[in-house]
Amino acid sequence: MTERQKDRPWLMRTYAGHSTAEASNELYRRNLAKGQTGLSVAFDLPTQTGYDPDHVLARGEVGRVGVPVSHLGDMRRLFQDIPLEQMNTSMTINATAMWLLALYQVVAEEQGADADKLQGTTQNDIVKEYLSRGTHVFPPGPSLRLTTDMITYTVNRIPKWNPINICSYHLQEAGATPVQEIAYAMSTAIAVLDAVRDSGQVPRERFGDVVARISFFVNAGVRFIEEMCKMRAFGRIWDRVTRERYGVVNPKQRRFRYGVQVNSLGLTEAQPENNVQRIVLEMLAVTLSKDARARAVQLPAWNEALGLPRPWDQQWSLRIQQVLAHESDLLEYEDIFAGSHVIEAKVEELVTESLAEIDRIQQMGGAMAAVESGYLKSELVSSHAARRARIEGGEEKIVGVNVYESTEPNPLTADLDAAIMTVDPENEARVVAALHEWRDNRDEARATEALAALKKAAAGTENMMEATVECARAGVTTGEWSWALRDVFGEFRAPTGVSSAPLAVTAEPGTPLALVREKAARTAGDLGVGRLRLLVGKPGLDGHSNGAEQIAVRARDAGFEVVYQGIRLTPEQITDAALAEDVHCVGLSILSGSHAELVPDVLTRLREAGATDIPVIAGGIIPPADANALIAAGVAAVFTPKDFGITEIIGRIVDEIRKANKLDPLEVPA
Repeated sequence: MTERQKDRPWLMRTYAGHSTAEASNELYRRNLAKGQTGLSVAFDLPTQTGYDPDHVLARGEVGRVGVPVSHLGDMRRLFQDIPLEQMNTSMTINATAMWLLALYQVVAEEQGADADKLQGTTQNDIVKEYLSRGTHVFPPGPSLRLTTDMITYTVNRIPKWNPINICSYHLQEAGATPVQEIAYAMSTAIAVLDAVRDSGQVPRERFGDVVARISFFVNAGVRFIEEMCKMRAFGRIWDRVTRERYGVVNPKQRRFRYGVQVNSLGLTEAQPENNVQRIVLEMLAVTLSKDARARAVQLPAWNEALGLPRPWDQQWSLRIQQVLAHESDLLEYEDIFAGSHVIEAKVEELVTESLAEIDRIQQMGGAMAAVESGYLKSELVSSHAARRARIEGGEEKIVGVNVYESTEPNPLTADLDAAIMTVDPENEARVVAALHEWRDNRDEARATEALAALKKAAAGTENMMEATVECARAGVTTGEWSWALRDVFGEFRAPTGVSSAPLAVTAEPGTPLALVREKAARTAGDLGVGRLRLLVGKPGLDGHSNGAEQIAVRARDAGFEVVYQGIRLTPEQITDAALAEDVHCVGLSILSGSHAELVPDVLTRLREAGATDIPVIAGGIIPPADANALIAAGVAAVFTPKDFGITEIIGRIVDEIRKANKLDPLEVPA
């Protein structure tokens, strides 16, 4: 069979970016030379949440989980020698999506590109930020307006650009079932399309052009059949919604277009070599079925549960895609599942249940209302807690974690500290210095005038994109753009979903949870208090709160009084809360790599306040060398993804409380 007779492969991307714009540019050019066919830009957390690198909340976060982009100069360096008119670029950016798209457009124009030829995607789905990823800034109403303005601007000015990626990926990471993933994503899409329609910025006869540029970014887990059927169900529901609700008659405009990153939640720290076959199976779920095949695929690396992947690890994931596309005969056939009654029955089941959940959300007032009421978040926390309970109970088997745990020595992880990439701790200071130099050398009057125009547009009703593009050209910084809008719109703290989550693990006599409850109750009695109090804190900008929420829910079920204020807190705020609430333990959760700076800061502040009897524990993706350093600094315990038993962790917390208060150990097993 000749190449011409095959289907074209999907776009092959690697989610990448770190340290600086220069370092990330070098990485992108290397990846493109290896056969990658598109770019997927990972921005660091300050960039995603609208802070400049010199802001107090950016401390320890600069360049950690992505590239810092503070202004037009950074964006120029990020794409130097990469012709953007020929590139298809995905940018994972949400609250600040309008800002980064403006920077991208200006750099492309400086390269001589025509805006109407630019191709790519901004993720820009704020609902899933409230529910799972935590890089939101503004309240739901203004956030939806920013998205609406971007969509209407791109339809008219950058017609090949996908201005939004309705993103169910992170919903699955937060515990969503396939039905929840479909229903919540579709409800978000309905909210966005309704807002665009009602804004009056796009003529009714052009609304099909809007629908045609809506893309989705989904997750594929290891349950291969269910995941493949989920994608077919997604397509059927999207076709129905766009035809019946919005009257789009052109079937090409109603096509369900999606990119995918396969599941990271299921990657394990234990026996991480098993992650390779997990990644392959998950990729097959979104590529084997021609009628539901992804338009773009990016795969995680085998070692992401250990830390930041190295370029070689990312190359391995790229090669997995290339072998499937170019060595197998996958692209030579029509849909191989057509006519299967098993597949059809499962798809219909997912469609029926998802439509029922969509109707339920619409009756609440739509996705935004369901966010503000806390319904969506509490449902996700509950389903995630149920999944964790199935894993801990052995009902859901994970090879190397709760079954087949014996293993030969692993040569890939013989030197754990060399098995991942680390970011130079001095990098942040260099980025901050470069930011100050940029501010010193720009036209300050033009920047001030541009920001004033942006605030005026935000306070009124005009589209904010033009003012944002002028801010980019004027040398405004990411933090300045965001603070201008904060001044107009305010900020938003999303519901945590913890207090309303139901009991996920039973506590009948003799169960592990019952034994931990007994330990907690006896320890509270020994200390002369009604209940032990645990503060669960998320210092820095890491918004992945799933682990923190599960610890909070299980501690509550074990009899603790839990203090959990959500994400994005400074060490000072966490310390003040610990002292004000008179807690018995502080648990800190960080997945972004900023633990080395922020955890010792909390510890030092507690010591300075004389609270030496409050143990501090840490959890997250923490390499062994860092874990040893934290223990040496005085952290009582460090938990990483290998510690999947949450009830056991709560029992350890009780032990550390007893130790810190000089109480004898209890013989109650846990």
